[in-house]
Amino acid sequence: MENARDLAERTPRSDRKRRDSFGMFDGYDSCSEESTSSSSSDDSEDEVVPSIPASLPIIKNNGQVYTYPDGKAGMATCEMCGMVGVRDAFYSKTKRFCSVSCSRSYSSNSKKASILARLQGKPPTKKAKVLQKQPLMAKLAAYAQYQASQQNQAKLKAVVAGESFDWGQYIRSSNTVGAPVSCFKHAPMGTCWGGIEVGVRIEVPNSDTNFSTKVYWIAEIIKLAGFKALLRYEGFDSDTSKDFWCNLCMPEVHPVGWCASSGKPLVPPKSIQHKYSNWKTFLVKRLTGAKTLPPNFNDMVQQNMQFPFKKLMRVEVVDKNYLSRTRVALVEQVIGGRLRLVYEESQGGADDFWCHMYSPLIHNIGWSRSIGHRFKRSDITRKLDGQVDAPPQLFQKTKEVDQSGDWFKDGMKLEAIDPLNLSAICVATVRKVLADGYLMIGVDGSEAVDGSDWFCYHGTSPSIFPVGFCEINNIELTPPRGYTKLPFKWFDYLRETGSVAAPVRLFNKEVPNHGFRLGMKLEAVDLMEPRLVCVATVTRIVHRLLRIHFDGWEDEYDQWVDCESPDLYPVGWCQLTGYQLQPPASQSNREMSQSVPKQKKKAQQYKGQKKKRKIPVGRRPFSQAGRRRSSFSGDEEQSPPPYPAQGPARPRPRTHFHLTHKSESLLRMKEETAEVDEFTFSQGTSDQESNGSGSYYIRQEP
Repeated sequence: MENARDLAERTPRSDRKRRDSFGMFDGYDSCSEESTSSSSSDDSEDEVVPSIPASLPIIKNNGQVYTYPDGKAGMATCEMCGMVGVRDAFYSKTKRFCSVSCSRSYSSNSKKASILARLQGKPPTKKAKVLQKQPLMAKLAAYAQYQASQQNQAKLKAVVAGESFDWGQYIRSSNTVGAPVSCFKHAPMGTCWGGIEVGVRIEVPNSDTNFSTKVYWIAEIIKLAGFKALLRYEGFDSDTSKDFWCNLCMPEVHPVGWCASSGKPLVPPKSIQHKYSNWKTFLVKRLTGAKTLPPNFNDMVQQNMQFPFKKLMRVEVVDKNYLSRTRVALVEQVIGGRLRLVYEESQGGADDFWCHMYSPLIHNIGWSRSIGHRFKRSDITRKLDGQVDAPPQLFQKTKEVDQSGDWFKDGMKLEAIDPLNLSAICVATVRKVLADGYLMIGVDGSEAVDGSDWFCYHGTSPSIFPVGFCEINNIELTPPRGYTKLPFKWFDYLRETGSVAAPVRLFNKEVPNHGFRLGMKLEAVDLMEPRLVCVATVTRIVHRLLRIHFDGWEDEYDQWVDCESPDLYPVGWCQLTGYQLQPPASQSNREMSQSVPKQKKKAQQYKGQKKKRKIPVGRRPFSQAGRRRSSFSGDEEQSPPPYPAQGPARPRPRTHFHLTHKSESLLRMKEETAEVDEFTFSQGTSDQESNGSGSYYIRQEP
């Protein structure tokens, strides 16, 4: 022992550290590089160690010993360190130790000291205590594993209960792809997902085993769809019989090396356990140079699941019954960054509204007064216990603009996404210019007399467009209701109304490299029923504008959404956050709507016809004649998920106006000051696949 100690002291510290930490491979090999040194124990035996690279930059662990089983025998406990593992994976013929180091540490001297201490009735030495308490340690290890398993199941209980839709089977059957997590910067892990790709190895529970206790094995990512990954256990090669889908952000997914540091056993799947005689050598060869998750991946997920908004915070939010004003609301629930807001004067919390914390519909207390926006004052004069105004820094910031020079003016015409019918882009007018770059927009031909349905857009909003945008990009433009001179032509309309078009240079023409492609699957909020998150598909891409189709529903329910909208989420977001996902509607469910009785109507503050929504929940908003747009909020009374499964309402037919005539390439539009702006429109690609920065293919000539 003294010779061995002297040798260790003469060995440089860096060399000893390298021999103790071979990345992941010293774990699987379970043999020290110091195989030439003699052992003083009769129980220690030498093994042939395969050639191992000195440095492994990709996969590493903390130098702990892997308990590497081959699945052929029962469990065993190391007599030195107390580690529990499969017997055949242990070192030496006697299978008493988990590694060479434990075998050598348990030297004959310590063994004799332990026996002598027992005979003399003295307290055992430190090593003897380990030997004496090995059954207890084994029980404690098993109990700790059971306890951790129960805790994980408790965390996942709510998620599993709400998981009724199988994304994996749906993607496999339709042969589609999911939008990458990196497309959703507002979603958890959206800004730190870049290194996760096909070929990455992870440690996951092994479901192909006969062991009653939970064991793990290494799997490779075969395909990615949002948070979901198609995995294949190592050793199956091209065999797809045991492939399975898994949410990578769930607690039971770990980087390679986690089992070693946590003392969890790695067991090959029983289907292939006899495929290789030496699994250690196989994994050393297979995993050399492979990538794995960051060591702190689970911590990163937990940090990304923390949200700054808390219950009882006060905010200003759009009044869903009177769109041109805001009201005070309280945060009642936070799920994955989505907020369930209850209006301050709501009776029993029934009058609520769902939106994301980065939604442009919510603001800090005092925002309406600061910009001159309409605001409904509350009769409540004092805050209740626990209520606090949400800090201004929690809200999404808008781009600063200079309104002192050339800016939007009242009466200017433009094109805008109709907030009450998001499948339509309509002829619209700037009704009022507010402070800080905000505008009140009204849809021509459908406005209420009192302006209660004007909607607030920021001047840099991606939901407003210059005159001619739809025609250039081959998008259907909805003309004013009652306008009979069809096909609609902007030149004639501006002349007839004596109006001017808002200058093109005032609009936001920035197109980020968003990464969306046609046919990608995702989870999207139905903004007509903002508490519903549905299975959806990207069906059109026009610069930064996406057309979202809700799978199983007619195209009339499609919605135009910006690529950076906080109401779009990756596949698996609902499972990760515990939110209820609405699966695609089946034909039988749509036909059920014929027998659904009409709901009791309730008066609204503004005039207009509403289209029926997909799922009749609670009381329907009042549908009045003379207008074909939908309610902004859907139901008057809503509740958080899970939601009742009822038959969907049958949509009423709508009238579409298709543009069949192209305008002149050069339009001359008279302004009130008799000055003339000439707009040259160049035909652009409507479904733009290249997401580089660009414009709307519209330029304004001096």
